Amino acid sequence: MIEHRIGALLRNTNLKNLFQLHALFIKTCFFCHNNFLNSKFLNAVISLSSLRDDADLHYARSIFDCFPLPDTFIWNTMMRAYLNAQNPAQSLALYFQMHNLKNLSLDGFSLSLVLQACGRCKDCDNGTMIHSQVVKLGFCHDLYVQTALIEMYAKCGFIEYAGKVLDLMVEPDLVSHNVLLSEYVKFGEIQKAHELFDKMPQRDLVSWNTIIHGYASLGDSWAPQKLFDTTIGSDEQRQKQSNQALKLFHNMQLANVAPDNITLISVLNACGNVGALGMGKLIHEYIEKNNRIGIDMKLGTSLLDMYAKCGDIDSSVRIFEQLKEKDVFTWSVMIMGFSNHGLGHLALEYFTNMVAEGIEPNDVTFIGVLSACSHIGMVKTAWNYFKSMSSVYRIDPKIEHYGCMVDILGRAGRLGEAMELIRTMPLSPDAIIWRAFLGACRIHKNIELAEEATVNLLELEPHVDGNYVLLSNIYSQAMKWDKVKNVRKMMKKNVNLQKKVPGTSSIEVDNAVYEFVSGDKLHPKSSRIYEMLDEIFCRIRCAGYVPLTTSSTLCLEEHEKEDALAAHSEKLAIAFGILATAPGTTIRIFKNLRVCEDCHLAIKFIAKVYERKIIVRDRNRFHHFEEGSCSCKDFW
Repeated sequence: MIEHRIGALLRNTNLKNLFQLHALFIKTCFFCHNNFLNSKFLNAVISLSSLRDDADLHYARSIFDCFPLPDTFIWNTMMRAYLNAQNPAQSLALYFQMHNLKNLSLDGFSLSLVLQACGRCKDCDNGTMIHSQVVKLGFCHDLYVQTALIEMYAKCGFIEYAGKVLDLMVEPDLVSHNVLLSEYVKFGEIQKAHELFDKMPQRDLVSWNTIIHGYASLGDSWAPQKLFDTTIGSDEQRQKQSNQALKLFHNMQLANVAPDNITLISVLNACGNVGALGMGKLIHEYIEKNNRIGIDMKLGTSLLDMYAKCGDIDSSVRIFEQLKEKDVFTWSVMIMGFSNHGLGHLALEYFTNMVAEGIEPNDVTFIGVLSACSHIGMVKTAWNYFKSMSSVYRIDPKIEHYGCMVDILGRAGRLGEAMELIRTMPLSPDAIIWRAFLGACRIHKNIELAEEATVNLLELEPHVDGNYVLLSNIYSQAMKWDKVKNVRKMMKKNVNLQKKVPGTSSIEVDNAVYEFVSGDKLHPKSSRIYEMLDEIFCRIRCAGYVPLTTSSTLCLEEHEKEDALAAHSEKLAIAFGILATAPGTTIRIFKNLRVCEDCHLAIKFIAKVYERKIIVRDRNRFHHFEEGSCSCKDFW
């Protein structure tokens, strides 16, 4: 009877009562050999330790060490407590103490716990040794142990072994599949993850979350996008992965699995990556109609990020103002959104407001701030913010921040200062910085510095053909065709050269995303699109448009250059947009590369002649074309 009364006390207790009960235990010795009450007491202490963030579990461990003969259940309880407290090394140490006790038997739970500890410590040596103990003790078909083996091998870097464990399981359950699915995603093995997902006999919300998040996170994270891409071809990869995430979300709905906040954050991120504003709005409507889902800070941040990336900055502002709580990521996403839309002054104003509210900026915030200065040409202001990072906010500038400053100086035509910064910066300049500088040399037609930058760039990336193409473009703009030929010869000799990612432009119509490449004729309405393109050029020529054939990087006759420019991917997408949408509808185009000067000029005329607002997102920023002008003021 007294056991039940004490057990009831332990279920609803506080630290003061625990101390009193502990004193009673010591005084009476009533519980010395009562492992039932001992385990109850230990669990109560561990629960309170977690509330007090006692990761070392000092009090719980002192209680455990006083038990004269703890049973297997109590040992497992203490091991699990260390695991939950993110202290797997202590869990592993306890296992070896337990293993050395002759009168104590290990069970499947003991082995699964220690295997999890090995995985989190990345201790494959002990992990494989314990695997042999699993075989010796006859736990080869224990579901918990097998699942723990999958996790251990994966976390230790042996993802193939983890897959083999699952293959050898007689009846793997949903948890086992989900564990391996999650590890595949963490390893970036998205193809293997999808193959496993397709084979799974059943799926739950965790399964869908994992695979959708996998595709979306490979495209980008929900945090603010950085100014520069670090991987050649990442834009193309992001597009493919994000499209796949949206398809999976559609399948999830067909399977009648209700999404949670994690799924929605991932899908909103995918919408932002491909510019699927229609889909993003539908998800927003779903969230507002579903009382089960509340717009917390993370989901709200994802919503405003999606709208900003899809070209609807006004909706981003509206959601930002509605959010009751905002952290540094929320503010940073908003600052980056303003910056990318050419609203640099608003970005800087929001930065001032953020600091005034007592929120400390981080390194990502300053990428948005410096990017804002770059897009509106505020060189002096950018220097002040750059210096304040270390002097005021104790943030050491990273390579991305130096890259922003090089970009700012380069765009402003201060190439000498940009080169001096590159030479004197405390970090070794990477290919991204040299590429930004080379791009500035192209804008300001400085061949001498472009050649110096190319030498450094090719030392870092000798096999990336985009670097050669950039130099070739500079020579072609200067009409130095002999040097263009020399660059092309260098490219042909380089057998390991990686092919340049083709320029693509996408447009969303009726919640479907259509993608075009230069000279594209694969669309079912291709003939009608080219007819519309002819009509467009006829009308804008009458309005004063003259093709900027210097934008063509090929040594062609003038009319051939004009034909090549006319079929650029963004022009095809706009022609399709005019065909497929009602007059006056805003057209939104998403391009993976920088928009060329001729397309930029042509779109200004198209917006005026057809009385359309046209929003183009290229790899640098958003361009809002309206009534014959662009928000970038021809500075991009």
